[in-house]
Amino acid sequence: MAGITTAAAKVAGAVAGALLALIGVAAAPAQAAGYRYWSFWESDGGKPWTYATQGPATARPSDGDALGFRFAISNGTDDTSLPSVAPDFPGICGGVEKKDGTKRIAVVVDFGGPADAPPGEAPPKKLIKVGCAEVREDATGAEALAAVAKPLRYDSSAMLCGIAGYPAHGCGEQVTERTPAPAGPTAPAAAEGSGGGPSFGVLVGGAAVLALGGAAIWKARRRA
Repeated sequence: MAGITTAAAKVAGAVAGALLALIGVAAAPAQAAGYRYWSFWESDGGKPWTYATQGPATARPSDGDALGFRFAISNGTDDTSLPSVAPDFPGICGGVEKKDGTKRIAVVVDFGGPADAPPGEAPPKKLIKVGCAEVREDATGAEALAAVAKPLRYDSSAMLCGIAGYPAHGCGEQVTERTPAPAGPTAPAAAEGSGGGPSFGVLVGGAAVLALGGAAIWKARRRA
């Protein structure tokens, strides 16, 4: 009997572990992909893009600088997508002469791609917009942007939410992605309105594991 009890305990432990593993897979939490927003970049005198340390409403670029804006999904400043166009002030503003009391700012607006678009929206057909903003000497980066790609949309905290009407709604929402379900015709489809508990497939798999465990115990008893 001791052998049977030991075998039964081992099988029960294996069954419990298998069930926990199955339930754990079903209950895996959503993974954060980042935030969808307009990032702001600066270039001083032809240098590479650097992530801005302040918003465009307070930044005051100088004549010859470039400002870049990119709509993308990002986890933070380290992996935020750069504007896909270089900060080429001579190429953007080369034909514009400086006038007294004004400054010239090269502006690059990158609307991102379809993968970055909010649900139900699509980026403009022309994904890149560049222009040379001629603004007064004390103008902010937001004023330079508005001179090239308006209208602009801000939220109540002065966060830049939309450029040239894109996107039409939302502002800096968190984007999440779930672990993809197993592919194949045998994978059960999730029912509408299902809660966060184990799926039907997981319960069926658990029942199968229990049946196998019971069979193993029965065979152990017969051998005894």
